[in-house]
Amino acid sequence: MLLIDQLTSQLMLLNHCRGIGRRTVWRLIQSDPALRHLNSYSINDWLTKYGVPPKHAQLFIKDFNSMNPIDLAHQYEHHHIVPIPFHHPSYPKRLKTISDPPYLLYAKGDLTLLNSYKALSVVGTRHPSIEANHVMHEVLTPLVEQGWVIISGMAMGIDGMAHRIAENGKTIAVLGSGLLHPYPAQHHTLFSQLCKNQLVISEYPPSARPERWRFPERNRIISGLGLGTLVIEAKEKSGSLITADQALDQGREVFAIPGSILKDNSSGTNRLIQQGAKLVCHWHDIIDEFSLPFGELFNKA
Repeated sequence: MLLIDQLTSQLMLLNHCRGIGRRTVWRLIQSDPALRHLNSYSINDWLTKYGVPPKHAQLFIKDFNSMNPIDLAHQYEHHHIVPIPFHHPSYPKRLKTISDPPYLLYAKGDLTLLNSYKALSVVGTRHPSIEANHVMHEVLTPLVEQGWVIISGMAMGIDGMAHRIAENGKTIAVLGSGLLHPYPAQHHTLFSQLCKNQLVISEYPPSARPERWRFPERNRIISGLGLGTLVIEAKEKSGSLITADQALDQGREVFAIPGSILKDNSSGTNRLIQQGAKLVCHWHDIIDEFSLPFGELFNKA
């Protein structure tokens, strides 16, 4: 039986409720760390204390009173899903340093990967060139062989390629949907393999279906988990550049692989380099950017 403490139970309920968002939940935690008083708030309390409009408060109260955390825990256990709240020992320490961390993650797979030191986020276009696969093997395979964890979003294109390159090593997929509705459908087999041998996480309830707005939102987790973010083939207006911006905001390193000025998929990466991202021609270009000496970086777990 999955053992879940009282605070985690409350966070699970909040995560499944409509009407309030992540920032409101963090405000609730600040004012009531154990979340013992959720049942005592009136609609007026929600408005005056937390700025939640009455219609949203009514929706939240309806959802909150209609669910049982024990039932949710049974559902998670049945699907081998583990809730990882912000106070859990396995919660990624690196995520605690970002400005907008998830208060709860759902995980399936090897939880020890969550706090890996040598971790690199990899993002890029959903429509990569033929050359991209060769470039990625050249850069990522040596890192994987040296124990680096590759983090990506399991999307088509660069994301999926990154996970597959890292399958013989260590990789984490961060979904923009719940774990019961992995996206895209074309990566169903990849998802199953990652759940079995690697790690898949999401901040959304397991039952949450993919929504367009969730994918750019989850990118802050992809960038937040890594020491840095590597961008491989991206147009000037793409989700990959959003991830790169978030990495910068989080104080992470940003790397980019250059490409031809004649190709749209290189316009975003070339622009990043122009703006100060580290140009990557060789895998050493990535590890050289970090402050630890070469040998120490490779020995650190």
